[in-house]
Amino acid sequence: MTLTVALDLAAVFVFALTGALTASRAQLDIVGFIFIAALTAVGGGTLRDLFLGRVPVFWVVDPIYIGVIAVGALLVFVTAHLLESRYRAILWLDAAALAVAVPAGVNVAITLNHGPAVVVMMGIVTGCFGGLMRDVVCNEVPLVLRKGELYVTAAFAGGIAAALALYLGQSGPLALLICAGVTFLLRSGSMLFGWSLPAYKSRPPRDGPRG
Repeated sequence: MTLTVALDLAAVFVFALTGALTASRAQLDIVGFIFIAALTAVGGGTLRDLFLGRVPVFWVVDPIYIGVIAVGALLVFVTAHLLESRYRAILWLDAAALAVAVPAGVNVAITLNHGPAVVVMMGIVTGCFGGLMRDVVCNEVPLVLRKGELYVTAAFAGGIAAALALYLGQSGPLALLICAGVTFLLRSGSMLFGWSLPAYKSRPPRDGPRG
């Protein structure tokens, strides 16, 4: 199993769990669970592959990803009721998935010999767009856009960290590990300590010059 496949499988499984948990909050049936899990799990990776011209996309080439999604959805379907707070579970699983998916996207771009800008962007696309699709379809405010949340910022910082590590001569696996660590640190810090970037605040327009 290659590093690319291992990262994609891990990201797909954990994101599938978050999708299924969101489906449980919406009280969907088992088909709904699998659909939302699949949308969350492969949405970002599909866009990544399409942007990079990597077709057929990864889950079409190897259907094992669909099996992994189904297992994750079924697991949540029979155990979600045991969780005290499904929303908090979604947040932490989503943070873990982000910390795997961003390096997965970064790694694909590196493997295809793209430059730093594309490497960073593919990390963001892979990490953020599946969750965005999940929340939009389930009629929730997208987690990636909520005020006071370091989400896209965490993905961006992780991608930058990986690109910088490679520029400084670090090995690919170490750069991906650094990417995962920075991404998870910022995302978990946002949840635990309220880390956030300053938000834009509108101000009344100033009067023009007089005279």
